[in-house]
Amino acid sequence: MATTKKNTKEAIITAYMEYVLLNEVPTNVFAFCKHNKINEEDFYKHFGSIDGLQKSIWATFYLNVENLLLKNDDYSNYTSREKLLTFYYTLFELFTANRSYVLFALKEEKEHQWKNLKQLSKLREKILDFGSELVENDNESANLKILKKPVKLVSEAVWIQFLFLLKFWMKDESASFEKTDVAIEKSVNTVFDVFDNTPLENILDLGKFLWKEKVAG
Repeated sequence: MATTKKNTKEAIITAYMEYVLLNEVPTNVFAFCKHNKINEEDFYKHFGSIDGLQKSIWATFYLNVENLLLKNDDYSNYTSREKLLTFYYTLFELFTANRSYVLFALKEEKEHQWKNLKQLSKLREKILDFGSELVENDNESANLKILKKPVKLVSEAVWIQFLFLLKFWMKDESASFEKTDVAIEKSVNTVFDVFDNTPLENILDLGKFLWKEKVAG
């Protein structure tokens, strides 16, 4: 059976996001497909399960941001600091455009104090890769070995920073989420400034502590 426009990956994701906001998380693939008149066969061409679909939505958010950044002719000439700032601004603009779904999807994670973040696993992989790429580019231009930064350590720090900003954005009630924009700018600038003057192990330990305290608070 040919895949119709309604049964494309993008269409199924859109249908799911609308479905859960008007109903609840479907009990199984059959119930979701029947309600939305989607061929179950087409669903499994793109996703292995409802859990797989949920994870894919977050990965799609990232890919949409990546595509937008690549369309910016100036982006490739940005510094790592500018690239990270632009990435966060664009990502949280996309989250804001889909705020109802994002808050709904993270409700269960929040209730469990964000301990496993199962839905965000694919997004985590992509953000770690993004952070690694930023560090590797900076390391290539560093003349002295002592100036080079550990790739894995910095990429983990970027992930912790993202989680902090995500939680901040979830609680932000300011107009146009202006406080989140300020938090992004201050967070990124502070982290880059500190990276140049503080051992990264100390930064990562501090980041984990602050994140833990923020979640518990």
